[in-house]
Amino acid sequence: MSKTSISLLERLRQPFEPAAWERFVSLYTPLIFSWGRRVGLQEPDAADLVQEVFVTLLQVLPTFSYDRHRSFRRWLRTLTLNKWRNARKKWENRIVKGQAGGLEDVAGENELEALWEAEYQQFLTGRALCIMRADFQETSWRACWEMVVAGRCAADVAAELGLTVGAVYAAKFRVLDRLRRELDGLLD
Repeated sequence: MSKTSISLLERLRQPFEPAAWERFVSLYTPLIFSWGRRVGLQEPDAADLVQEVFVTLLQVLPTFSYDRHRSFRRWLRTLTLNKWRNARKKWENRIVKGQAGGLEDVAGENELEALWEAEYQQFLTGRALCIMRADFQETSWRACWEMVVAGRCAADVAAELGLTVGAVYAAKFRVLDRLRRELDGLLD
């Protein structure tokens, strides 16, 4: 991402920001799709849910004002659930009442909240890492990965990759700093 000084949500408010929308869609499509699958939708129905959510997002996000004291992910999850509920109600009215069910019928409200929260953070972080990986040299990426994910010490990673210990720490800092900037305002 070339612009990192303005958060992604702020960039979506700017006119003609296709790169911001592309990044947003890339980050959130798999998450919204998995939420649809978690509530019992078949793949085509989950894909339809994603489209319905993004139609609303295209209308709302250009005027959306992010409040750091409120949760964007909770708002997005509520929007997604409302789209799913509306679709389910239409389906129930056409077929037979009481046949559709979902994750919220099985789990308690607190359990569901924790599940959505963990899944949101995991998906968003994973997608951001996948998207960002191409922006780093392989040795820098591996240096960070080995230290952060694999839990290896800098000296071992440096010896394996033919880098200095300082270079390993610098690579770790660059990758994690970029990740923080990518997710600024999206994980609260």
